[in-house]
Amino acid sequence: MPPIVASLLCLGLIAWFFRRDIREKPNVTSALWLPTLWLLIIGSRSFSQWLDMYGWSVGGASLEEGSPVDAAFYFALIVGGAYVLIKRRVSLKEVISHNRWLAFFLIYCLVSVLWSDFPFVSFKRWIKILGHPIMALVLFTEPDPEESFIRLMKRSAYVLLPVSILFIKYYPQWGRQFDPWSGSATSTGITTDKNSLGCICLILGFFFFWQFQKTWKLEKTRARRNELLLCGFFFVMVVWLLKMARSSTSMLTLFIAMLTVLFLGLRFVDKRRLGFYLVTGIVVLLVAQFCFGLSDMIIASLGKDPTLTDRTKVWRSVLQVPINPIVGTGFETFWLGERRDRLWKIWWWQPVQAHNGYLETYLNLGLIGLGLMVILILSAFWKGSKMLFSSFEFARFRLGFLAAFVLYNWTEAAFKALHPVWFIFYLISIDLPKPLAAPIEAEIVVEDEMADGLKT
Repeated sequence: MPPIVASLLCLGLIAWFFRRDIREKPNVTSALWLPTLWLLIIGSRSFSQWLDMYGWSVGGASLEEGSPVDAAFYFALIVGGAYVLIKRRVSLKEVISHNRWLAFFLIYCLVSVLWSDFPFVSFKRWIKILGHPIMALVLFTEPDPEESFIRLMKRSAYVLLPVSILFIKYYPQWGRQFDPWSGSATSTGITTDKNSLGCICLILGFFFFWQFQKTWKLEKTRARRNELLLCGFFFVMVVWLLKMARSSTSMLTLFIAMLTVLFLGLRFVDKRRLGFYLVTGIVVLLVAQFCFGLSDMIIASLGKDPTLTDRTKVWRSVLQVPINPIVGTGFETFWLGERRDRLWKIWWWQPVQAHNGYLETYLNLGLIGLGLMVILILSAFWKGSKMLFSSFEFARFRLGFLAAFVLYNWTEAAFKALHPVWFIFYLISIDLPKPLAAPIEAEIVVEDEMADGLKT
């Protein structure tokens, strides 16, 4: 099939999906397009990279400064999100009171700018990550937060998955890369590397699995059947893309997330004893590791070498770089300046992350930051556990993704920057009091009353 024909078919399919989405008349506002656009960009390529693909060069960008076009684009989205929250009269005090540990972590990240070697760069990167909680708050202050979450994930999938397949099959100059060392081809799809493609497949694959099993329980109707077909169709896309990306981390973590959802759905599982199950699971894993070398067995089954493609060697190298172990080097600045140059002399492929989220956090924020991150994870687990008694299905998503998140960060650094997994973590860890949605509902009521008054 000629690429132009494939492109037209892909665009037609995307248009059909969005038309179907609009005709269902979801209980969401137009403000939801802000977090949707946010996820689409951080889950694919930066705005400047999209422009470069079509010949609109916007100039070079350094690792320290980034692209001014991208900075302006992200800042516009952040300002737009902040404007929506102001219009909805969201109380910052209320948000902080319900998410204290997340607030402490963000404040500590800001304070760490003071001891960074590159304070201005560090501060700009801190501004960028504010987009994650702002977009999460825009979503959670929608009239129906859970419906808004579902629409966010679906609308992102409508673009990310079909275009990834299109690029891999018909535009290899965009959808594939060649390893400079071995010459082997790797599929990147709509993203810039295979691990990023695997990350998107992890997020969307888990969502459609969760949505499928949630829809399966509903009464048999035509709408239920269509929703099941939709979920199955996109899940097949995810499986194919994961096979092409060959991202072992994403495949394993997706499997763990699905197992968690299924486990929580078993009737004999006592929802009040999740902490006991967690501790028991950790003990069993430690015993299996000590007695049978469980991690080596898993690595071998995935076809990986014991060094996890040189990751363990990188871990040893970065730990030899002198830093302040208590507070680190400052927010998002370890891989800059002399430290970066020293490591790039060792590694020809020039890494820009430690490929371990916990180690990356330690390098940038020290033991204090790492401790806060562990508390954040435990806090998200506690919130998800409590939600099992009030919103069971969404709680299962939160806990399933949290399990994947913890494991994913063992071989990839997702506790940083504009990583899509980091954004989804905000969606599963932020809690809001229900009255925050009242301003939206009040505005709708007022509008209806005004309309009735005009009619009379």
